[in-house]
Amino acid sequence: MRLLAIGDIHGCCSALTALWRIVAPSERDTVVFLGDYVDRGPESRQVLDLLVAEAARPNRIFLRGNHEIMMLHAAENPFHADSWKDCGGLETLMSYGVRGGHDWPSKIPDAHWNFIQATVPYFETEKHLFVHACLDAELDLKEQMEDMLYWQTFEQLWPHKSGKKVVCGHTTLADGKIADVEYGVCLETAVAYGGWLSCLDVHSGEFWQSTQERETRTGKM
Repeated sequence: MRLLAIGDIHGCCSALTALWRIVAPSERDTVVFLGDYVDRGPESRQVLDLLVAEAARPNRIFLRGNHEIMMLHAAENPFHADSWKDCGGLETLMSYGVRGGHDWPSKIPDAHWNFIQATVPYFETEKHLFVHACLDAELDLKEQMEDMLYWQTFEQLWPHKSGKKVVCGHTTLADGKIADVEYGVCLETAVAYGGWLSCLDVHSGEFWQSTQERETRTGKM
């Protein structure tokens, strides 16, 4: 059984399907998705269609990213909608065929809203801590502030008091290479900017990557 982590997808469904094909997760594998499923890329609706279906399988964990938070806030308060659209939300709306109007939340399927609302802030195993962005090294997971979990960067990460290795996304790695330090690893390898979508087996160090053009590559940390 593998413990797999998948970095920020950002509406890049072509990359996701290419990645899924070469990783070929089974129901015995635990797959942790690190958040930011929507925005920037052209296929947010298709990404959520796939993830909603995948959520019905066992051993699938879906973390919440800051872009899910922005989307939820935009739906709850119109004053947040413009800032969300400027951060990639416009591309998300276009994937649903929505061009404008204050009723845009009703154009998004209930199954997609339910999926987003069910995402979780973190996941913990015997040796690893999974978060979207970062965490406070001196606090337990249940004590973490949202600003750290969803918005801070990999550069701000320090060894956690638990001694467990942190697995995160969020901080864009423009060179497309997974960042790995002794106490943490970042998997946001810039697929929405022409880079790679990454999946890491956190136990073996084997990784798989794909692009929106369905190019793939594999390696080991």
